[in-house]
Amino acid sequence: GRVGGGIYTKAADVGADLSGKNDYGLDEDDYRNPACIADNVGDNVGDIAGMGADLFGSFAESTCAALVLASSSPDLEDSWCSLMYPVLISSSGVVVGLFTLLLQACMYPVKDMPDVEKALKGILVISTVLMTPVVVLLSKICLPHEFSMGAGYEEVQWWYCAVSIMLGLWSGLIIGYVTEYYTSHSYAPVREISETQKQSAATGIIYGLAL
Repeated sequence: GRVGGGIYTKAADVGADLSGKNDYGLDEDDYRNPACIADNVGDNVGDIAGMGADLFGSFAESTCAALVLASSSPDLEDSWCSLMYPVLISSSGVVVGLFTLLLQACMYPVKDMPDVEKALKGILVISTVLMTPVVVLLSKICLPHEFSMGAGYEEVQWWYCAVSIMLGLWSGLIIGYVTEYYTSHSYAPVREISETQKQSAATGIIYGLAL
């Protein structure tokens, strides 16, 4: 989906923009350019449907891998609650995501285009904060105080699992903020790159690689 949508998007977008600018003097993504419709369709296919499929694939694969690990432990295989721990973590994440959207509408209402960026950051923060106590609670309830995961891992504590999940949660939040800082037009790095483009394209490429 993403590959097909990406090819469709880039072919329409680049071709339409080049033709519109050079032949007709139209601005980029001008509504009078009919190829912009194809560009928007490609964006939806590649970025929305394709990315959703990728995310669901990773989501399901990691859950299944955790189920296999849980079933291989002699201390967890006899407890249905412990076996379902990975599924409960995943399903509670969906519920927390729905609550996050409700809170976002109250805390970060989108009324204008600049509000979109704030809302996206707010969703990331809210979901991380809400999911943290849920992870701790589920780990405490579902897992035994101590269990074995095989040779070399005979004394695994329940909070080991909670800490590993929370490290992933908060690392994702940090990575999101760092990525935004270096890729958003609202911050200095991208603005500095755009300033170097006034001299030449090569200067911009060199500065971007250095950044």
